[in-house]
Amino acid sequence: MANLWVKKPLSQLLSTASDSDTGLKRTLSAYNLIALGIGAIIGAGLFVRTAAAAGEHAGPAVTISFLIAALGCAFAGLCYAEFASMIPIAGSAYTYAYATMGELVAWIIGWALVLEYALGAATVSIAWSEYLNLLLGGAIPYEWCHSPLESALDKENVLHTGIMNIPALFILLALTMLLVRGTKGSAAVNVVIVFVKVAIVLAFIILGWQFINPELHVPYMIPANAPDAIQPDGTTYSYADPFRHGWGGVLAGAGIVFFAFIGFDAVSTAAQEAKNPSRDMPIGILGSLVICTVLYVLFSHVLTGLVPYTDFVREGREASVAFAITKAMTGYGWLATAVTIAILAGFSSVILVMLLGQSRVFYSMANDGLLPKVFAEVHPVYRTPFKSNWILFLFVGLFAAFVPGYVAGNLTSIGTLFAFVLVSAGVWIMRRMDPVTPRPFRTPLVPLVPILGMLVCAAMIYGLDSQTQLTAAVWMVVGLVIYFSYSRFHSKLQ
Repeated sequence: MANLWVKKPLSQLLSTASDSDTGLKRTLSAYNLIALGIGAIIGAGLFVRTAAAAGEHAGPAVTISFLIAALGCAFAGLCYAEFASMIPIAGSAYTYAYATMGELVAWIIGWALVLEYALGAATVSIAWSEYLNLLLGGAIPYEWCHSPLESALDKENVLHTGIMNIPALFILLALTMLLVRGTKGSAAVNVVIVFVKVAIVLAFIILGWQFINPELHVPYMIPANAPDAIQPDGTTYSYADPFRHGWGGVLAGAGIVFFAFIGFDAVSTAAQEAKNPSRDMPIGILGSLVICTVLYVLFSHVLTGLVPYTDFVREGREASVAFAITKAMTGYGWLATAVTIAILAGFSSVILVMLLGQSRVFYSMANDGLLPKVFAEVHPVYRTPFKSNWILFLFVGLFAAFVPGYVAGNLTSIGTLFAFVLVSAGVWIMRRMDPVTPRPFRTPLVPLVPILGMLVCAAMIYGLDSQTQLTAAVWMVVGLVIYFSYSRFHSKLQ
């Protein structure tokens, strides 16, 4: 009988960590960590999900949604940092759970991380497709850049239904080929992309501020009796649901814009390279979160002040930032074009990182025997997990080509939030089980911080729509079927 709760010994994990040709050098200062965090955080979430949360749930109060999401990230981030400093190897939350809560929970987290990385890559590739079509002046027919589950009326009131999102598939194929050949992240290129992304956000805030219409911020939250909005296919969107107005809408909005903070845990993975982890890790995590949250709140305040939030349900649903600039900021057409080009570059780097992250999680799980060996097979020349990359392309490509962006985005958020809940619990469990293991960084105020992390993230899961919750539940059931039919019989620890 297999032991579902068998834990991977910490000593084994630490020996794996030290079994490298070169040890990690402690070269990163608190400022380096803050820059790393800002680069990882600002991406598709801000430029795409903000409008979705404002238009469908929170209205101008999407600013409060960002604050709630940031709070959950702060608590979970401090827990991530302790684990990262204790267990500095690939696999992220999956590896941490294996050491603290056992194999079954580790599998569940690894399966949830597929929603974070794989569906995150699909969501961003769909957003990439939207901005590319905008840059091309709508040259790609609606049918070939949208999911079959999406429909919209054109200017002549003719209804078009999507067939397949070809641009999203194209960018995924190009980046997968790059990953298979092996790509070393260029620090210089990354710095340029980070600088451009921050410059876009600041330019939009500063230039857009003078065009804000204060009347669009009244009332601040969507009222319960708000009139229905019109969707792209001509049907109505009702705000009567308790999670589509008032505080319920703000909480639902937090679960949606949470996507904008995905990537902040990249800071925690650098714990072993921080010069002074106990001091620099909280500064890096909280510093990058505070800076990004301030930018996010100001950005969403300007965005909802330029056009009515209902516009983001219909014509402003896609490429929302460029739409708002074009509609409300007279004389700034050049900014809409510049924003679009820069966003395409930024999105490409985000997709690359997410595909890379997913292949790392699969690699770790396959090495533990929980997934077939094909996911850990390395290319004889390029030394990359090439078969895993191609299987991943097929999986992510199916979502990108045939599923709407908002569905994939909400599933990404729920998968990440679930992982955050379990990581927060893991820190508390590990403190009680193994209090003597050295921790270069210690989460403050345990168990208060882990409990608050679990509660805030669980509240955001609760606020997401029932369709997303049900789909995630089905995904978890599929994962458990795979575990009990394959993984537990092939586990190397069993």
